[in-house]
Amino acid sequence: MEDFKELETELKIVGHSDQTIRTYIYHNKRFLTFLGQHTKTEHQKTLSQNKNERGIKTITQKDIKLYLAHLVSDQKAKPATVNLVLSALKFFYETMHKLPIFAGIKRPKREKKLPQVLTKDEVKSMLDATKTKKQKLLIELLYGSGLRVSEAVTLRQNQVNTDERMAILRSGKGNKDRQFILSTRFRKKLRSYLKTRKDKNPYIFHYRDNHLSARQAQRIVSNAAKRAGLNRPVHCHMLRASFATELLNSGVDIRQIQTILGHEDVSTTQIYTKVSTENLGNVTSPLDKL
Repeated sequence: MEDFKELETELKIVGHSDQTIRTYIYHNKRFLTFLGQHTKTEHQKTLSQNKNERGIKTITQKDIKLYLAHLVSDQKAKPATVNLVLSALKFFYETMHKLPIFAGIKRPKREKKLPQVLTKDEVKSMLDATKTKKQKLLIELLYGSGLRVSEAVTLRQNQVNTDERMAILRSGKGNKDRQFILSTRFRKKLRSYLKTRKDKNPYIFHYRDNHLSARQAQRIVSNAAKRAGLNRPVHCHMLRASFATELLNSGVDIRQIQTILGHEDVSTTQIYTKVSTENLGNVTSPLDKL
């Protein structure tokens, strides 16, 4: 589809990640499919069938609002999803094709939910219930360094020096580099694990000729929680949230935590202050406290 090849190119030029590119293309395709199925005017039929430049120029604010209303009312989409869809459409129609159709369209307010966190005993029980070295390392990295799951699974061996307490994450979210902390315990176990590796796969969490997918990582964490007997759904982001909360409990300055987590705005980091209840004093990786 020529138009979306153009979208892919423009997104690459401004430095969006592969995941963002796939997501933006997906939501733009869904929008056109919706218009083709739910509208009857001739120009929208033409758009659905040909998706040519003339069709693109016929998209109106009413079309955008109709689709957003469909997502909220019919699909029961969450505010975060609707905001993502709006960003994807806005990039294609406003940024690329200069259509002034988004003025006055309000973004839905984000849900103000406290992050779910795990206790130290719960993390320990998950690790105890995990037998393979690679899976245990993944859980330890997520909890001990606070990486996003997409960042953890794509981490390469040459990005980590097991003699250093810090490492640099290359091209993280927003295509930005940042430093993150490495637990002493993780570095020791990683050093031992890599010595047993016979393959030439560059990724720490390898899978065949590539790396584990985010979905595979989510399954590893979820299964570890089930084996540990935790009576609630557990996902990778809960380990990141637990990392942030433990740093706050340890007295680490919130600006430092913002930098480590890679948050654009400190207000994103401040949500963890609402679940932080301790003040333990020493600053170290939470993994070393298990």
